[in-house]
Amino acid sequence: MLDAKAGTIATPLRLPTSTRLGPIHIRVTDVARALAIWRDVVGLALLASDNGKLVLGVGTTPLVVLYPGADAPVTANTLGLYHVAIHVPTRRDLARALNRAAYAGVRVSPTDHLVSEALYLWDLDGNGIEITFETPWRGRFVENDELMAITTDGKPHSGREPIDISGLLAELDDDADPLGVMPEGTRIGHVHVHVDDLDAAMHFYRDQLGFAGQLLSRRYGMGDVALDYAPHILAFNIWAGRNAPRPADRAAGLRWYEIILPDDITLNEVVSRLETAGTAVERIDQGIATQDPAGNALKILVG
Repeated sequence: MLDAKAGTIATPLRLPTSTRLGPIHIRVTDVARALAIWRDVVGLALLASDNGKLVLGVGTTPLVVLYPGADAPVTANTLGLYHVAIHVPTRRDLARALNRAAYAGVRVSPTDHLVSEALYLWDLDGNGIEITFETPWRGRFVENDELMAITTDGKPHSGREPIDISGLLAELDDDADPLGVMPEGTRIGHVHVHVDDLDAAMHFYRDQLGFAGQLLSRRYGMGDVALDYAPHILAFNIWAGRNAPRPADRAAGLRWYEIILPDDITLNEVVSRLETAGTAVERIDQGIATQDPAGNALKILVG
C-alpha cells in the first residue's frame, strides 16, 4: 500500500473494469419540488412511486431513488454529497440538458474539464447534480498539486474552463426534439462527496475498495479514484471546511450510493481489505453496507 502523503497517488486498479455505480439514494423534502428538477430539468423518467420513494431513471434502469419527507434542505458546510454525476451518451444529450435548464429558468454552471464537459446545478433542496459528457480523447489530468490537465498535443489546460455554449447549442441544429429527455445509455458516472480528510478518503477508496488512484491536490482540496479511464468514478473534497460536521439525520442529502461488482470473488476480496483495515462491514442481501471515514454511506453489491 502506498501512503498518499509519501508515494505516488496513481496506483493500478484492483477491481474488474466491469465494476460500475448503481443507483444513488437521496433524501428530499417534497415530491413536487424534487420532480421539478430531477424529472423536468435533468430529464429522468419517473419509473415508480411507491413505498415512500420515487424511482427515476431511463428505460427500465433506475438511476436515482428519492425519499421525500426530509425535515430541512441540505445543511451548508456539512459532510455528505457534493454531487452525483449523470453521464450522457452524446454531446447532443448534454445540449438538450442545457436547453431544458434554460427553458425552466434554472441556473447551471457549464464547465470544460477537458476529459469531460459538465453542467452543474442543484435541486431545490440543495442536492448537487452534474450532467456530464465524457471526452477523454481530448487529453488527460496529470498528477500535480495544482490540479491541471494537458491536451493530447501537449498544451496545458486548467480543467475548469467555460464551455463554448454556442458550440454546444449548435448540437441542437435540426434536432427534432431539442427538449428531449435522457436517453437509454445514460448512467450514474461518478459520485463526489464531502470528506474531512483527503488522505483517509484516498486510503479508503483506493487502498481498501481497490479503485485506481488518480489525483490528490492539497492545494485544491480534492482527490479522486478511477477505473481504467478518465474521468473519475469517485471523488472527494474538503470544501465543506475544516472539521465539517455530519448533517442532521433527517436533513435532505445522501442516504447511500451503490457500487456494483461483477462477482462474489471480487466482493470477498473487497471485504477482506476493508476488514484488514478495520473498517466496519455489515452483511446485507447481495453484498455489504459500509461507510467511508467521513461517514458517507455506500453499499457494495454483486450484480
